[in-house]
Amino acid sequence: MRPHEQALRYLFSDVQYLKGIGPAKAKVLKESGIQNVLDLFFHIPRKYLDRTQITPIGELAEGTVATVVGEVVSFGITGRRARRFIVNLQDDSGSLELVWFSGYKYLTDLFSPGDILAVTGRVGVYNGFQISHPDFEIISDRDDEAIHTRRIIPIYPETASLKRIGLHSRGLRKIIRPALDNLEQIKADTLPESLRREFGLLELTKAISQTHFPDNFKSAEEGHRRLAFEELFYLELLLAARQIKRTTQESGISFPRPKVLGRQLLDNLKKIYGGKFQLTNAQKRVLGEIYDDMAKPHPMNRLLQGDVGSGKTLVAILTMLGAVEAGYQAALMAPTEILAEQHGYAIVKLLEGMNIESVVFTGSISSRERENALKNIANGRIKIVIGTHTLIQEKMKFNKLGLAVIDEQHRFGVAQRASLSAKGQHPDILVMTATPIPRTLAMTLYGDLDVSVIDEMPPGRGAIKTAFVPLEKRTGLYEFLRSEVKAGRQAYIVYPLVEESEKSDLKAARESYERFSTEIFPELRLGLIHGKLKGTEKNKVMDDFRKGYIDILIGTTVIEVGLDVPNATIMIIEHVERFGLSQLHQLRGRIGRGKNKSYCFLLSDRNLSEDSEKRINIICSTQDGFKIAEADLAIRGPGEIMGTRQHGLPELRVANLTDSYILGLARKSAFAVISDDNHLLKPENHLLREVLIRKFSNKIKYSKTA
Repeated sequence: MRPHEQALRYLFSDVQYLKGIGPAKAKVLKESGIQNVLDLFFHIPRKYLDRTQITPIGELAEGTVATVVGEVVSFGITGRRARRFIVNLQDDSGSLELVWFSGYKYLTDLFSPGDILAVTGRVGVYNGFQISHPDFEIISDRDDEAIHTRRIIPIYPETASLKRIGLHSRGLRKIIRPALDNLEQIKADTLPESLRREFGLLELTKAISQTHFPDNFKSAEEGHRRLAFEELFYLELLLAARQIKRTTQESGISFPRPKVLGRQLLDNLKKIYGGKFQLTNAQKRVLGEIYDDMAKPHPMNRLLQGDVGSGKTLVAILTMLGAVEAGYQAALMAPTEILAEQHGYAIVKLLEGMNIESVVFTGSISSRERENALKNIANGRIKIVIGTHTLIQEKMKFNKLGLAVIDEQHRFGVAQRASLSAKGQHPDILVMTATPIPRTLAMTLYGDLDVSVIDEMPPGRGAIKTAFVPLEKRTGLYEFLRSEVKAGRQAYIVYPLVEESEKSDLKAARESYERFSTEIFPELRLGLIHGKLKGTEKNKVMDDFRKGYIDILIGTTVIEVGLDVPNATIMIIEHVERFGLSQLHQLRGRIGRGKNKSYCFLLSDRNLSEDSEKRINIICSTQDGFKIAEADLAIRGPGEIMGTRQHGLPELRVANLTDSYILGLARKSAFAVISDDNHLLKPENHLLREVLIRKFSNKIKYSKTA
């Protein structure tokens, strides 16, 4: 067996076969995403402790940071009023007190007399040497010191389930060290030597060794850099292979450039807006990119990105009309019934007089409406279908689906997007998002999509003033809201709802609706909307608000997307600390849609965390969705913002998507390799092909829409 084959067999072997890992530990590791030996090596430390020097207790000096190794003599809680937990430690040179003044409940059953502890902390003096709240580890015996002390030691991410079965940092070190010893005997790599040489990358074995058991902090950085490059390189290799497959192997629909229906729609818009309507330059540019893509013989796979209110929906409708004009059907899938209904309302209004039949197909329509719609979609009479995940149910049969539009696409799983695409014969795909994505993140999440960005807002959008309102100023805020409503404006009051099953939040919205209706605004017309209402009830409330029959709409985050009421100029967001930046930006986008100045007020009745204050300061200082997304990325990280699992992409264990330099190198190299050798069949690329297949075999089936 050749060295690289032996190495790959070992690296991709089941983690259960490693020494020290039985079925129970393997189960927990796999639940944490560690399936094989390579996954274990890529489970990198979250930080390091410098234990290169062990100081005898008798040689400690006050005020210094020191590491000692000693034996537990006794331990317990002392003090009556100021209670504290103390562990007495000793070595051959003296004794030391470890003390915890709070948060020590988990420690009381942890120690036994005779335990060997490695302890790091700042030395104090109080009736002898003392270290308060130290970093520590229990070492099973002094033979373990070679792994756990006298070196820079790794501290790993720990979950409750990992710690429960002994896979805390100490346990992981005892497993990873011998696994690494086995790899060192094989001496093979997962990256070609030419690539390592080009970018000055460490060999795999050395990179893993220096990442987990570094000689110094600089070598740890070098090991981390190699593993980060590898992780991003293979991800970009997958994306490049997907793109090549789509553009060279899949036969799509070559749509002629539309001439009639789009112009009719624009004429309708001019009638609606009194002859003053015109597309923005950004909308014209993006439509040109889309129409050029649709004309090609392979399927379009394009991301349309634009800030709240930039006019993405109109671009999507014009795109759908291009498919309809060519004799095909178009489908628009939205994540919520409210958004689907809003799209349906807009499409019916805009296509008035054009003799194009459309339908909104959601879970709320009656059985009779459902059967009728299914029949007319299947026979081709209905040309435009708008719906939720109901569009991918088995009974849904399209006559000739040519275009699938997916709105707020990050809310759908990759399998759902692939299922919609499968309703036609390689239809064109347009995915849309109103959550601006920082460039570095988009490069990876959408590496195999062509990207169009609407970076210009339509004229006539009103300015939005955003401010945090302290508790003592609420009365004044309510008076201001009352004056705006009396001047003919409308308002939203929003409460958080993380999950629709959270009764406490739902109760807050309902109770507030009752209180506002009877105590604060008894003379005004109030409405209530939330996810528990039936579809017909939600539609009635939305329609009444849209028509001006409701002055103040109180609701949960179901209004985040889908409501377009130009007369609404005030939004009050309660419990602002419960919202992320992007969600606050989406909510605020419900106002400022008309010519009047709008106001967004952020409220909280509790002490705010540092992160909450950061979010509030950012949202109050800018309306630029891209700046907000960059800030959100810095605060929360890319995985939380975009939900990488939803994209069918693996979670990154080492690489940071904000590192645009390494990402750029990895992407450029991967796309160059695939451009030169589409299927990685050249002898020099056999290793890349084998590793790629082993890494991503479960991702290939979503190669088009992931």
